[in-house]
Parts: sequence; C-alpha cells; structure tokens
Amino acid sequence: MVAFADRHIGPTEAAQRTMLDALGLGGAEDGPTSPVETLMRQAVPASIYTGPEAAVAESRIPAAASETEALAELRALASRNTVRRAMIGLGYYGTITPQVIQRNVLENPSWYTAYTPYQPEISQGRLEALINFQTMVAELTGLSTANASMLDESTAVVEGMLLARRASKSSSNVFVVDADALPQTRAMLASRADALGVELVTVGLAAGEELPDELFGVFVQYPGASGRVWDPTAVFEAAHLAGGLAVAAADLLALTLLTAPGTMGADVAVGTTQRFGVPMGFGGPHAGYMAVRSGLERQLPGRLVGVSVDADGKPAYRLSLQTREQHIRREKATSNICTAQVLLAVMASMYAVYHGPDGLRSIAQGVAGKATLLRDWLVEAGAEVVHEHFFDTLTVRVPGAAAEHAARAREEHGILLRVADADTIGVAVDETTTFTDLHRVALVFGGPTERAFAFVAGVSVALPEALRRADEYLTHPVFHAHRSETAMMRYLKSLSDRDYALDRGMIPLGSCTMKLNAATEMAAITWPEFAGIHPFAPADDVQGYLELIDQLESWLAEITGYDAVSLQPNAGSQGELAGLLAIRGYHHANGDAHRTVCLIPSSAHGTNAASAVLAGMKVVVVASDALGNVDLDDLRAKIAQHADELAALMITYPSTHGVYEEQVVEITTAVHEAGGQVYVDGANLNALLGYARFGDLGGDVSHLNLHKTFAIPHGGGGPGIGPVAAKAHLAPYLPSHPLAQRAEHFGGYTFDGAVISAAPYGSAGILPISWAYVRMMGADGLRRATAAAVLSANYIAERLGSHFPVLYTGENGRVAHECILDLRPLKEATGITVDDVAKRLIDYGFHAPTMSFPVAGTLMVEPTESEDLDEIERFIEAMIMIKAEADAVAAGRWPADDNPLVHAPHTAVSLIAGEWTHAYTREEAAYPVRSLVAAKYWPPVRRIDQAYGDRNLVCACPPVEAFA
Repeated sequence: MVAFADRHIGPTEAAQRTMLDALGLGGAEDGPTSPVETLMRQAVPASIYTGPEAAVAESRIPAAASETEALAELRALASRNTVRRAMIGLGYYGTITPQVIQRNVLENPSWYTAYTPYQPEISQGRLEALINFQTMVAELTGLSTANASMLDESTAVVEGMLLARRASKSSSNVFVVDADALPQTRAMLASRADALGVELVTVGLAAGEELPDELFGVFVQYPGASGRVWDPTAVFEAAHLAGGLAVAAADLLALTLLTAPGTMGADVAVGTTQRFGVPMGFGGPHAGYMAVRSGLERQLPGRLVGVSVDADGKPAYRLSLQTREQHIRREKATSNICTAQVLLAVMASMYAVYHGPDGLRSIAQGVAGKATLLRDWLVEAGAEVVHEHFFDTLTVRVPGAAAEHAARAREEHGILLRVADADTIGVAVDETTTFTDLHRVALVFGGPTERAFAFVAGVSVALPEALRRADEYLTHPVFHAHRSETAMMRYLKSLSDRDYALDRGMIPLGSCTMKLNAATEMAAITWPEFAGIHPFAPADDVQGYLELIDQLESWLAEITGYDAVSLQPNAGSQGELAGLLAIRGYHHANGDAHRTVCLIPSSAHGTNAASAVLAGMKVVVVASDALGNVDLDDLRAKIAQHADELAALMITYPSTHGVYEEQVVEITTAVHEAGGQVYVDGANLNALLGYARFGDLGGDVSHLNLHKTFAIPHGGGGPGIGPVAAKAHLAPYLPSHPLAQRAEHFGGYTFDGAVISAAPYGSAGILPISWAYVRMMGADGLRRATAAAVLSANYIAERLGSHFPVLYTGENGRVAHECILDLRPLKEATGITVDDVAKRLIDYGFHAPTMSFPVAGTLMVEPTESEDLDEIERFIEAMIMIKAEADAVAAGRWPADDNPLVHAPHTAVSLIAGEWTHAYTREEAAYPVRSLVAAKYWPPVRRIDQAYGDRNLVCACPPVEAFA
C-alpha cells in the first residue's frame, strides 16, 4: 500500500534526484547524510537544525496511518459525539444545506482550493458569488454597502464597535452594549475593549433604560438573545443625538419578516449567515457579515468586492478600495482582519440564490409559526413565556427548575435547551425543528402526551405589527433564476469555470502555501457527528470532539516546541492578536503594564503591525539589512531605546524574505535580556516542521496557520484557523471562553485570557482536516514534506536565477520554502512590469505568484511540496518564455505598447472578434507553448481597470443589461 505521504508529496524519489543534481548535490549520496538532508543542512542554520533521529524520537505523534485507518479512527471519534436536536440558539441554528450546494460548493475543489481573489481576471466566479453575498446582506439589512464576509458574529460586533469609534463625532470612550446581547459577544467585547481603552456600559435597552450622556456608539441585538423583538428606533436616534453611531446585530432570516435595521436608523449591521445553509460544526467556520450606511464604505474592514471594467470596457469584478486593508496600512490599520470566510459566504449566498426571497420568507414564516405554536402549547401547559413578541426564541420562566427541565429534555427526548439561569430556560426553533420536537418540548413543561392539531405555516407569528417588513428585497434576477436543481447546478458550474483553483494547476504563491487539500482529509467535515453539533452542547455530548482537540493540541505543542495550545482563533490574524494579548496579560500580571512597545521588522506580514495596535501596543519598526535579515545593529539600538517599555518582538521565521536567519537565537536572546517576550509568526512553518521548533529558537508564543501548513483549504480566502501556542509562563493568558465545555487543555493548563472567537474552539468543524493530515503524515512524513518544499523552492531559484535575480538567499546560497524573483531589472531593461508578467502567466495557464510583497516589483514564488516536477517545469518554462518575450520588446520586435505582455491576459473573444491588428499573432497570444493546445484555461475577462472601480464604486449585483 502506498503511504499517504507519497500521495501528498509531489516529487517522486527520481524527480528529487533530478532536482538535487541541478543543485549540485547529486553526489551527496556517498556522504554521511542523504542529498536532501545535505540541502537542509545548507539551508537551516546549524544552531537550530534538528537531525532526523531527534525529530521523531519519542514523538507524541503516532506513526503514520493509512487513509483507511485514519478515517476509521475519525469514525470512532465521531461516534463519541451525540447529535441531538439543538434548540439552544444564541446565534447557532440547525439548517438544511441543499445537496446541490453541498456537492457543488463545499465538496468541490474548484471552490475550496481557490486562493484569495487578488488576481481578479481568474477569480470572476468567486467574485460574482461574493457580489451576490454582499447584495443579499445589504438588502436584508436595509443598508447601502456590505463587505464580502467577516469571521463570525462576535468578531463582527467588535469590528462594528471599532468602526463606530473612528467614524463617530464624539470624543467619548463609552460604548453602550445591549444587556440582551449574546453572552459570547459581550465577553468578546469586554476582552477587546480592555486592550483599547474603551469603556463598556451595559444597558437594558429593550426595558427603556436611559443611555449615558456621552458615548461614541450603541450596540443592539435584534432580536435579542432572549428572543425578544422590539423597536430600537428611538435608541438609534438617541445615539445619533449624542454624536455616536448605532450598531445592530441582526438575524438575517428574521429580517425577511422584520423591518430592516437600516430602515430604523442603524448605521452598521453585523451578524452571521450561518443559518443560511451552513452547518453548525461545533462553532464554525461560518461567514459573519457587516453592512454600513452610505458614507461609511471606506471605513469597512475586510474585503469589499466591486464592479469595474476590463480592457474592452466590459463589466468585471475585483476587490475594491484595497488601500483600506491591513496588509497595506500596517500599523495605521483600523482592523487586523485578514482571512475572511469566502467558502462559507459562497454557500450562504447560494442558499439565498437557490431559495430566493419567497423561499427565504417561507422558511422564516415556518420558523416563526412553529415558535408561536410552541408558545401556545407551553402557555396551555401552565408555563410562563416571558416575551410577547419574538421570532424564533422563547424565554420560559420556571422558578428554580431550569436545570431539571433541560436535563429531562436532553435525557428523555434528545433535545438541548438553554439554561439561562436557575429560573429561566431558552428554547430556539429553526428550519430543522419538527412538530414532534415541539411536542416533546411541551411534554417537558407538563403538556399532554397526545395531541391533535392542524398547522399552516405563517398563519400566526408573534411579531409586532409595526415591525412587519413591507419593502421588497433580493429583487435582482440572480435571486429568481435558479429554482430547479438543474439550473442551480449549471450556475455553480459556470461560475467555477471562470476561476482558477488548485484543481487546474499550481498556485505558486509565496507566503501562502497553496498545497494539496487531500480528499481523505476533507471527508469527515460533513459527517453529522461533526457538522451537526452546537458549539454550546454539553460536554458529555462532545467527547469525540474534545478528544480530537486534545490530540491536536498535543501534536501542535510538540511540533512547535511549546507547552500549551489554544485552537480558538479562527484566523491567523486572530491568532496573532491572541498571542499578543497573552503577552500583554503576562506583563500586566507582573506589574509591567508600562511595557507596550512591540518591535516589528520592516519585512513582516501586514497583519503583525495591525494586531499589535489592536492589542494596545505601540509599533516600532526594525530595519532589514541588505540580505533581507533583521538588521541586528538597528535591533539593538531599538531595544536600548525602548528597554524599559519593551513588550515584545514579532518576527517571522523563516523570514518573510524567504530565508532562514542565521542570528535568530541571538535576536531572541537580546529581546529576553531586555525583559521582552518573543512572538514568532508561524506563517512560514511549512519550511520548518521536523527541522526546528519555534520554542527552541527562543519563541514565547506563536500562531500557526492550519489553512496553510496543515492542509485546511484556503477556500478563496477562508476558512482559516490560527491556533496560538505558548510556553508555560504565557499559558494562563491564552484565550478563554465563558461557554466552554471544559476549562482544562492539553498539559493540564487552564486558560484565562481574552475571548477571541464566538465559539469556545473556534472553527472546530474543520479541525478534522488538520487532524487527518498529521495523523496520516506522521512525524516522519511532516519532515519529508518540509524537505520537499525547500527542495522545490531551491530548484526553482536555481533554474530561474539566471533569468530573474533571486533577491535573498541564506549564507550558503539557499532559500527556504519560497524565493523572491526580482523583476525590477526586467522593467528597467524592457519596460515590462511585474503586473505584465503576472497577467501574462494567466495566458500560460498559471495563477501568478505573490506580487510586490514584501518587496515592490518582485514575485515571491512558493511551489509547496505537493507539486510534482512536471508542473514545476511547466512553470519554469513559462517564466523563461515570458523573459524572452520581454527581451523581444526591448529588442524592438514588438512595440512597447503592443505586445502579448501588456495586453495580457487574452480572452477567447479578444482573439476571434473583429480584425486582428496587433503586432503579434493570435497564436503567440493564446498558445505561447504547444502544451496549452490540449488544455487551455481561458480567462473570462481581459485586464481589469482597478482605478475605475475605485472611482465608480459599485458593490452590489449590477443589472443584467450591464453584461449585454
């Protein structure tokens, strides 16, 4: 049987020998180590290098399992979870995922293996799906503009608070929080406000309690966590009179029946789209949302899809106003949001496309009607239902007996109710709730054992007449055109055909690790025992999840050299924030609250600086030297300058420049001697696994990107998971959660730090992917994957170095898992820009490498370990051919303004429509290499005018006439 590692790692042994020969290491087999180990010894500094024997000795990671064995173990873990009818609510609901969406989106690599749409010409399908999402959210919330998704509801509320603070005319630090807000949201607001100096004031808004005299914003839950539906218009008006902004967290399904928050005067609406066909998954991933009124578009965090035009003047989608994003603004950023939840946003948008406004309204009527029927049955049984008006959630008063009622519902009827307090039960109805479920709930409260009744959906709902929605929504044809499964399937196929994902070819993006997401790793995420679990289900019902989490925490701790791991952060950026807040908590506990300076190298990821600011720290930039390493002299100077207030150093290892810094231990020692802590950014862990550990480098805390190193798909910019790992002294300050099933984590640690995600274990629904990856690779397989990635990157650097200078290398002339190709000399010699090369690569059938990061005018190339030698050679050939084309421009064969590079990419229409007047031939445009004739990817649009889209901001579905 072929080992899984051999399926995962692209280059065969024979291919690796060929690559090693090109690196001059073919004869190394005669030495004491293998050629691959010789390469790794050349690349990895001796001071941190771990030999193969030590790397796997006494490992907690079991020997590699086969794919069949891993699935069997996952089945055993899944069997320890009990799937009950969850009627807990609190932002998480049972929902029906249409099979046409599950099969053609969630389980389709054309969607889940795509990258963030920074190359819009080859991302038109995903961008259209996200425009649908934005349109859906904007129209349901009654606001002008929505972004392309957030991480979850609670983080979206925090972002709403931050937006209100920067957009408000008030100088106050007070933010008013609805007493009926979701408990996890209140906890997260408290954590984040503390670091930012925001004063939270909790007010019973529905009860008519008065607002403070001064505030910069007010937050309302609509409907409330208790289920109560009321009119917050007066509260929004009062907030405006005080100079503040009004933020509403609204249930989108309820908004199909209720007046939209924008109509009532809200400036910002936030929430989750989970109940639009996305399984609960023990907490995620789910697409949060944010929408704003006109005038606040440039304040929106996250990504915003807009409409522009291509070179032929045809409509085309692209990311708008990117200068707002954290990776550009760095320490001036107002948000550190990086990974969105694109795959889940696509699912939610397609749920709306498939059902349309009438279908969504019918689902909502059914939910509200069943909730009203349950109210009637409970009142008939003598129970006290607290609120007169509600959508889907009832609060039932049972003095002193709440726990008993909940226990009976669970044990006798398989139903999970929410114990709000000793006297109060919460019951939430959703799309999946049956009449049998309602009857069983009524039985718990003393209702009759038998019942005869007739029910027609929508006959009776407990919504106030004044708040019944009267306006139309989702009027665009896309929400009316795909009712049959045939039509929906074809629509989804047409969109995926416009995209480029890993199922088409290599995505050689430096810093992003677009590796294989194996089908076996993905298999378990749709099993009901993982997908159908509420994040606040009792511990006894989630023993399989808790064991999987415990195992994964232990494996990640070993891999990184740390003592404790939290899986709560649901993006790398949130893991960064969690790690920095842990450092902040540590310093405060030691009486060092004055330590607020965070040193960050100039080459660092953009989220680093943004995360530091949101953790309440002051960013001080450290220069890089000519080799791309941290400038030690400047580091020492900055440490001396800020010694008394030094909180932390953030450093990426291997560096963002794609090299292993030789002096890393010297760097971390210098910071520790000054009383600071060391944060090692784990974005490039794919170049380190099995060969060195962050904890051994001197790291105190790190985040890891499970969506990069550990095989969770990017999904076009989400889902992501960014666990945070730390040494024992920082463990107490790792993320906590008020609704966690247990306090203990691997190693016996109890965390008491900031709440980072809405759910206790973040996006736990996709943890089986990384669990399966580690389980099937084993410690040895992980080490082999690292070596294969480094070998492939060095092979590309060697083959292309004579055509494009490799900007940075280590002391032995080697790179890590990625290399930076310098295209600035090409521009000087030929006039061809890095943009021209990136767009021309599309004609060759490739997604471009990372452009102009971390150095403008360069391409950062990362082949990963998953790409085989044939695909790597195809990329190398394309780059060499493009260099020759640029040289032809310089030589005068083609004019500077009329050549295949400046007009790239070429669509099929551009080649056949009208008379061909270019200086180059159609064949040179479309088929620069003969292999493309058999399998050509045709981009759907030509080069997009980015500036036009920002000048003419349109972020909702354009009319059909625009495409005529």
